[in-house]
Amino acid sequence: MSILLILAPVLIGLWCYPLFAGRWRRSPLWFAVTAVILLLGTGITYLIGALAGGLDTEEECHSAGQAYDSAYRSAHFHEFGRWYPLHEKCHAGYDLVPAWVNPTLIALPILATLCLAYSVRLAVIHRRTKKKGTS
Repeated sequence: MSILLILAPVLIGLWCYPLFAGRWRRSPLWFAVTAVILLLGTGITYLIGALAGGLDTEEECHSAGQAYDSAYRSAHFHEFGRWYPLHEKCHAGYDLVPAWVNPTLIALPILATLCLAYSVRLAVIHRRTKKKGTS
């Protein structure tokens, strides 16, 4: 854990340096790393949503100040086992999964795909210009 605390600022600094130096626009590696970071963010977001109900959903509902409706949950049990959209409802009007989770689970992978595609495009352009220079 302590190595992560030391390594995280270094990695953030390495990611930010091209950003501040203005070289990120031409760096395929920066876009590829950004895509990986976005996918890690997607995974973390999914875990936050999937674990929103905790081990005992009824207890989590009561801690949130909401009533636990077991009749509603048994009538809609299929909603709670889905991969997407994530829901962990106490009753029809309250969901323990934060409202930002499901839109984020769409936006981050789209941004990661765009970053990866742009990274490939930059790498191809770089390779073509390098070949023209040696010919």
